[in-house]
Amino acid sequence: MSASTRILIIRFSSIGDIVLTTPIVRALKTQLEGAVEIDFITKKGFAAMLESNPYISTVISIEKNVNEVATRLQDKHYDYVIDLHNNIRSKQVKQMVKMIDFTVDKRNVAKWIYVNTKKQWLPIGPFVNRCFMAIAPLGVIDDQQGLDYFIPDADRVGLDTLPSNFQSRYIAYAIGGQTPGKILPTDKIIRLCQKINKPIVLLGGEEDADRGEEIVKQVGSNIWNACGKFNLNQSASLIDEAECVITHDTGLMHIASAFKKKVISLWFATTPEIGFAPWMPDEGSVIIEADSKKRPTSKLGNRGYQDGSVFNVDLDRIAQAVID
Repeated sequence: MSASTRILIIRFSSIGDIVLTTPIVRALKTQLEGAVEIDFITKKGFAAMLESNPYISTVISIEKNVNEVATRLQDKHYDYVIDLHNNIRSKQVKQMVKMIDFTVDKRNVAKWIYVNTKKQWLPIGPFVNRCFMAIAPLGVIDDQQGLDYFIPDADRVGLDTLPSNFQSRYIAYAIGGQTPGKILPTDKIIRLCQKINKPIVLLGGEEDADRGEEIVKQVGSNIWNACGKFNLNQSASLIDEAECVITHDTGLMHIASAFKKKVISLWFATTPEIGFAPWMPDEGSVIIEADSKKRPTSKLGNRGYQDGSVFNVDLDRIAQAVID
């Protein structure tokens, strides 16, 4: 390796997938010989979650088109490009930079077979492992330290700003999800929260706020709806302070894993076998899957959930997992 190595990592979205790339960022920075400069290109909406990462020199962001940063990329003269997205945009970046590249295998054929037959005839494997396989020629290996998430000091949420009965301890519940098949119906969330005799902070985006209010209305003062009230880093801060985290298959699940929290992850239309299960959370973490032969209904959880069978999950088991 040269005295100074410049690397560009590509991952445009989404929250959880970007968090899952952080072990690769750290390994490249700490294991390659000499000075290593790592830039990370992503969509503008996700840049803030990477800007405090000490292993990243520069976060480059785009709105929609990689041509927005073409000159900047070409002027940098990277030694390597690590493509952890493997889509049309990332191919465009590689064409612009024209340097040695390493690309993650998305295992799309294996995923298609699994979704359509419900059997893993071909291996899929965890996304993190596949990323490390992509960069294996560089001699970099997984250090087994898990995921990273760095919260800027300005985004730390003081517990004294929470309602008084939440300031000593609380459970965080990430009630959102990128697609409807990943989100437990509101009536079941209400029944679940009623079974947990502890303060629960609901986390999610603005799109989850109304559901959060309905849950508060039905359950009472043990619930605090934080959905839409905080940015992503602030929500991460609330996860970091939580006793444990209940979460759907969503980005906050991976942030909770980065903080080594006890993660109780709930799986409906999707399954952990697709490759995005919690990565090295606390040893007491639990994966709870719905009882439905239709699962997985799709790779993204955006189809096949409408009859409700994929939400057939044992609420008592989830509530007990909080206590255990």
